[in-house]
Amino acid sequence: MKLPLFPLQSVFYPGETVPLHIFEDRYKDLINDCRKEAITFGIPVYIYDSVAYGTEVQLVEVVTTYESGAMDVTCVARQAFKIVSFERQMPNKLYSGGEVQFLDTINDANDVMRRRVLNKIEQLYDLMDVPFTPIPLDKFNSYILAHKMGLSFEQEFQLLQLAKESERLSFIKAHLLSTIAVLKEVGRTKKTIELNGHFKNFDPLDFKNL
Repeated sequence: MKLPLFPLQSVFYPGETVPLHIFEDRYKDLINDCRKEAITFGIPVYIYDSVAYGTEVQLVEVVTTYESGAMDVTCVARQAFKIVSFERQMPNKLYSGGEVQFLDTINDANDVMRRRVLNKIEQLYDLMDVPFTPIPLDKFNSYILAHKMGLSFEQEFQLLQLAKESERLSFIKAHLLSTIAVLKEVGRTKKTIELNGHFKNFDPLDFKNL
């Protein structure tokens, strides 16, 4: 499928609301074409000096239009894709485009996997002393909190490329386990530092068998 493309150094996941500030002429034209023709466009992730994967988005609303023609818009992310070909400028357009291949989303996760990951997310928030709003298990998926669990930009990009929900949950779980382990060690170190300079009780060693 051929899509207009709007490369950004950001990762967006299916189902996510995407707020954008549009100020370049080429992307003003893109948004106007979306309004007139009800077309979707893609946001490829610009990373490692190239674009390879991204997400299709659909314009939902033009929230504000400024005198300069700049716009604040909201979109919704739909499907992840792999770029097959890229052209810097589509015919008779200012913006870029390209052929994309949508990734087949395979929802092969079960409730046990979801519960384990959700429990680890709650544990992470608790360690960071950050309020956590419970999420019903049937509403939870790998994308919901992907931006709110400390993934690096590179890790977010890796997650976008995984088609299977089970793979995404395993990826997130591995990250959570390592992050929780680090936070626990930081907490232990903090307590040790706080004890420095205070009197401590030590059990006397028994040297009888030395």
